[in-house]
Amino acid sequence: MAERTVSIASKSGLHARPATIFSKAAAEQPAQVTIEKVGGSPVQASSMLMLMTLGAGNGDEVTLRAEGEGAEESVNALAELLEKDLDAE
Repeated sequence: MAERTVSIASKSGLHARPATIFSKAAAEQPAQVTIEKVGGSPVQASSMLMLMTLGAGNGDEVTLRAEGEGAEESVNALAELLEKDLDAE
């Protein structure tokens, strides 16, 4: 299992535009990836609706997890996205 914790860099957190960009990127990964806030339940990273339920804001820490083939690469690619200000993309 691959796992990585990162802080959300987007000013609006994982809402609207950043959530759309992130969920599309997650859907393109070879491994299924989940994302969760500290103390929360994991949700599918590729689901825009589930991302919105996280309530993840700027500076919040989230943990990405994936299992199977391509898990490490998937987690790393998505972590890099979260570390960017996707509002500016």
